[in-house]
Amino acid sequence: MKHLYFVRHGLSVMNKKGVFSGRTETPLDPEGITQARAAGKELRDLQIDLIVSSPMERCRETATIIAKQIGYPVAEIIFEDLFMERAFGVLEGTEYRTDMDLDMHEGVETAKNIIQRARKGIEYLEGLKHDNILVVSHGAIGRALRHALHPEIPYHGSERFENAKIVQLL
Repeated sequence: MKHLYFVRHGLSVMNKKGVFSGRTETPLDPEGITQARAAGKELRDLQIDLIVSSPMERCRETATIIAKQIGYPVAEIIFEDLFMERAFGVLEGTEYRTDMDLDMHEGVETAKNIIQRARKGIEYLEGLKHDNILVVSHGAIGRALRHALHPEIPYHGSERFENAKIVQLL
């Protein structure tokens, strides 16, 4: 793997409502579909030779739209559980707030655990024989991946990933 690109899924229905979605399935909002198409157009020149996606609906939709935009075979997208969103437990479906200590709530995947999962995800990606990998996933796991690859960037309080924006992690 020479290059690793990350795209957070397009705006979902639950994102638009301003609530925690975590492991709750939610489709893309029409705006999210437009965002995914735009990301695909931007990715055309990067010669992506593998797309790995969270299996969650909003990522499946985003990855499929991007694949079609760049001429990547949709049937060859890999859906991998390591890149699922952080479980938000009792917070799922409640108002999203950035000022919370999420680790203190019942059923929430701890920051330590999501960072550990991100490290496993990186090991998985490193074992693949591709030069330009695109991961389509979620904000929390994206921050965990970024922190695992670049420990100087903290997980807590680091810049959030915008919906359907391309970020080069490696």
